[in-house]
Amino acid sequence: MSEVSTLGAFLEQLQRDSRYAGRLVHLRRLPGRRAVYAELDRPLAPAVAQILASQGLERLYRHQVEALQAVLAGHNVVVAAGTAAGKTLCYLLPIAQALQEDRQARALLLYPTKALAQDQLHKLGKFGAGEVFLADAYDGDTPASRRREIRRQVQVVLTNPDMLHLGLLPHHPYWADFLRHLRYVVVDEVHVYRGVFGSHVANVLRRLRRICDYYGSRPQFICSSATIGNPGELCETLTGLPFHVIDQDAAPRGPRFWAFWNPPLAKAGLGRRSANQEAAFLLSRLVRRGIRTLAFTLSRMQAELVLRYTRERLKDCPDLQAKVAPYRGGYLPEERREIERRLFSGELLAVVSTSALELGVDIGGLDAVLMIGFPGDLASLQQQAGRCGRAHQESLAVLVAGPGGIDQYLMEHPEFILEAEHDRALCRPENRFILGAHLLCAAYELPLEPADTVYFGPEMEALADLLAEHDLLDKRRRWYWAQPERYPAAEVGLRSGSGRGYEIVLESPYRLLGTVDETSALWLVHPGAVYLHQGETYVVQRLDLERRLAVVQQKRVNYYTRPVSLSEVHICEQFQERPLPGNALAHLGEIVVESQIVGYRRLEQRREREREILPLQLPTRTFETVGLWLTAGGELHTLAAEGYHVLGALHALEHALIGLLPLFAMCDPHDVGGVSSAHHPDTGAATICLYDGYPGGVGLSEDAYENVESLLEATAERIEKCPCTAGCPACVQSPSCGDNNRPLDKTGAARLARLWLGKQH
Repeated sequence: MSEVSTLGAFLEQLQRDSRYAGRLVHLRRLPGRRAVYAELDRPLAPAVAQILASQGLERLYRHQVEALQAVLAGHNVVVAAGTAAGKTLCYLLPIAQALQEDRQARALLLYPTKALAQDQLHKLGKFGAGEVFLADAYDGDTPASRRREIRRQVQVVLTNPDMLHLGLLPHHPYWADFLRHLRYVVVDEVHVYRGVFGSHVANVLRRLRRICDYYGSRPQFICSSATIGNPGELCETLTGLPFHVIDQDAAPRGPRFWAFWNPPLAKAGLGRRSANQEAAFLLSRLVRRGIRTLAFTLSRMQAELVLRYTRERLKDCPDLQAKVAPYRGGYLPEERREIERRLFSGELLAVVSTSALELGVDIGGLDAVLMIGFPGDLASLQQQAGRCGRAHQESLAVLVAGPGGIDQYLMEHPEFILEAEHDRALCRPENRFILGAHLLCAAYELPLEPADTVYFGPEMEALADLLAEHDLLDKRRRWYWAQPERYPAAEVGLRSGSGRGYEIVLESPYRLLGTVDETSALWLVHPGAVYLHQGETYVVQRLDLERRLAVVQQKRVNYYTRPVSLSEVHICEQFQERPLPGNALAHLGEIVVESQIVGYRRLEQRREREREILPLQLPTRTFETVGLWLTAGGELHTLAAEGYHVLGALHALEHALIGLLPLFAMCDPHDVGGVSSAHHPDTGAATICLYDGYPGGVGLSEDAYENVESLLEATAERIEKCPCTAGCPACVQSPSCGDNNRPLDKTGAARLARLWLGKQH
């Protein structure tokens, strides 16, 4: 039986089974497309042409030809195309060509994850690495005995931004020869460099350009990206250089089923059944049919839960149970490598993963992908879906809706995914908290001087002076690193906006289980938290903030935990203001947030219902950021006169706006915070405030401010269409609300949104 008929039969069976009626809310089969080829206007070096021929690549796609010719013409190039479009060749060909012309030429390839770098190193072996040129990975897992040899001999080095930041740039004298001859810098999967991570990486790339200039090289940048709305703008922001954009994908694509699966309503007014259980049901059915599947989750906890539920559904078949594995960050290197080996070899039938496997790792033979919850933006969703069908065979992508408003909105509007324009990726390298941290790193590498504003922008000098006032830099004619006993790069975490992470250790027998970044530690490993690892449950006994250590004990429990937080905001400075169609005003400006985790919920694992809320005493986090706030006018009198609960309407609308914001700003709901008040002391009016959850802000509130009318319209529609009676997680409830979702007025929230849009009825 062919794979086409296997997928078709699977979907037909689901549609016929009355037990699952109404869950498959939309199914569409997108047709495949043919490739468009082009010819080079100059021949490749014979050795490079021979490598292509040996792999059966007789022709190049049009976008590959355009990229190669633009690079050879001296441009910095970004190629934006879908998965399996051959973007790798867009940088491997010019690198191989350069190495044929100059054996001293060097190339640095940056990948967001270690798994992707290892996968690409394997591809390089097929492209001549080891024969035509030397290539190797240089990351945290590279043995110390191998590192010196890589620095001195390897022509193509594969690494990640973290290692560039921590291990290469601070020790650039050891890399002097490599940097002196650096010809190309490749930044793969560039669309992931947004928000805090992108803002950090932008400064790392500027530091790289500065060090290269010191050694007399000015490498070209070649970037590859998923299809996003602003690839050129993003790459220019990341590097500070102009880019030639190639965004017309000419690769073939196999037909794909897109399925939208909505868990059924549990009970009236109580939301929907668990998306994790629904996903486990689908995954177990796919595994039983022998359909190789990758299931993506939104968090480490969710990955472990779906794995656990899937294995329970396969308990009658231990052989199949063993063919389902988890993959996520926080595992030890040896654990990750073993799972990768089993996955790439075809030994596993299914893997439940966080976004760690979202990027361009080529997992051959995958026919289906489950996405358990919308990942926050369309680029990530398409990347996840693109993990299957890479051989251009028919494939299946299933979005399993979570309980939140954005997922339910997409169940009602599948065209938002299937037909919408691509969203924009944002980062802000000028964020003063992030830039200041990297100025310290740069000064450690080489003394800063006024001319370095070409890399770090016009704010550099004032910020460097401020750092000197705090004795972190020593200002003479230049700015020097002033604390030789410290290593600034080790104190700057690229992925979380924080520094050194926390270790998670088993109490008895004592051993290291995993790691978690500083920002996430209070959320994931607070005292009493359940930590899931490889399907086993552990309970956090204590969290040592000074030693950055979470001590856990293995314990069989049938619940998991979710933290509860409270926030207050203080408005410092308004940047912009404009009226909404109703009487309300939208404002954008700088705010100070005080946030504290005040407790945690215990939720039953199988039914995923709340069991109890327990209190916590954890430190308050205070930070400056950018926020959007909406101040009400006379429409609150209308609300009160019509019998709505004014504070409940404000509170419910705040939750709903946060839930749908990722449709209008490329982010995750956890990247954004919010508060609501019937009378805010700084505005003197009823106020809803949404804010970037990171010090200094990363552009999310600016996007929300520009799109506030569209956000209000989508939010009102979602609330009005939700079938619950008084509010649920699909419309106005928040799982992390410190006020326990009280008070909430669902219908009042929809009415308020309509009034702010100038609609009286």
